[in-house]
Amino acid sequence: MTIVQDTYPASLGFPFIEGGGVTSAQGFTAAGVHAGFRANPHRLDMALVVAQEPCPTAAVFTRNAFCAAPVRASRMRLGGAIGKSYGTARAVIVNSGNANAATGDAGMEVAEGTAAVVADALDCAPDEVLVASTGVIGVPLALDPFRQGVPAATAKLSRHGGTDAAHAIMTTDTVAKECAVSFCTEGHTFTVGGMAKGSGMIMPDMATMIAVLTTDAPIQAATLHEALRRAVDASFHKVTVDSDSSTNDTCILMASGAAAPDLAPFARESEAFEAFCRALTQVCMGLARAMARDGEGASKLVTVNITGAATAADAEAAARTVANSPLVKTAIAGRDANWGRIAAALGRSGAHFDQEAVSIDIMGLPVCRGGLAQPFDEAEALRRFEQDEIVLDADLGAGAHRATMWTCDLTHDYIAINADYRS
Repeated sequence: MTIVQDTYPASLGFPFIEGGGVTSAQGFTAAGVHAGFRANPHRLDMALVVAQEPCPTAAVFTRNAFCAAPVRASRMRLGGAIGKSYGTARAVIVNSGNANAATGDAGMEVAEGTAAVVADALDCAPDEVLVASTGVIGVPLALDPFRQGVPAATAKLSRHGGTDAAHAIMTTDTVAKECAVSFCTEGHTFTVGGMAKGSGMIMPDMATMIAVLTTDAPIQAATLHEALRRAVDASFHKVTVDSDSSTNDTCILMASGAAAPDLAPFARESEAFEAFCRALTQVCMGLARAMARDGEGASKLVTVNITGAATAADAEAAARTVANSPLVKTAIAGRDANWGRIAAALGRSGAHFDQEAVSIDIMGLPVCRGGLAQPFDEAEALRRFEQDEIVLDADLGAGAHRATMWTCDLTHDYIAINADYRS
């Protein structure tokens, strides 16, 4: 399997670490094992990420009202408030194959029991263990696989275990998703790394994704949450595969401070904090784009750029409507430069503009100017459709605001994958 190391957006200023992931930051180990959640004994299905000691932690969770037991359990450990989840944690455990969603009180008992099993293995408090699950909804989750898998994972914990952990959280993903960057500030080199899963049921809040992010920079929990919200808004909240959001979306960020143990925590609005935010956003963007590129059945990563919007909300609405349009996505799958579908999506997005001011480009090819068709070479359009990433640009001619969304094309394989997901 290929590990996704997206070279974009290096424009934020930091080179990606070759082979980097959730254990690139100092102070963290990880492991991925087969615990028995899946029938295939050769498929890893449980990941464990552990900090050397309890450390500041922040998280963003789904706002889906049908949220899963592990989401509720982890949210309670980080303050219990929607939108303000931060505190202290030592470990994160993730299983794939079963979402532990719509499982009632029994599901909560398993989520709490899982934390207790991990806490016993690590000799820490259960409240210091965050849990996450992904897979089929509405199926009871057993605790026995955790009892078997946690000791095995604990024995395998290492700085080299990030890749196994990234594979263990996959569901319909075809590739593991992990990346990391380093940045220098305050006379030290710090690292931000992470892993994520997500391929279908993808759209904020926050896509059917689970992401575990780590850094060895010194940051207090509340400040860490502020940075995470900013990064998520610029990345995971800008990705969509099929306009569905999940019951289990979880993004967790832990800060060990291990790269500079004696350094005071970064202050808000300091140059060090801003450098950290850029690095965190770059990692999140890389993972978000990897999810769009690996959308269920997808053959193309699609980037939708909206400029010239009257307001930020208009830019966001226009980008999201185009990115979610089944007609736009199927046109891309068919290598059809059908700009009319883009125009129609813009028109129903709710964004305010005059159609006579709109310009549309497909992969840099002008196809619409002033709201009217622009002659273009169909053969050249077909050639450009061979690129791995398809870029759609639309200028609304109504202002100075812009937005970007990442999505993918919609193919027959998406139907095939989701038609028999439970089997």
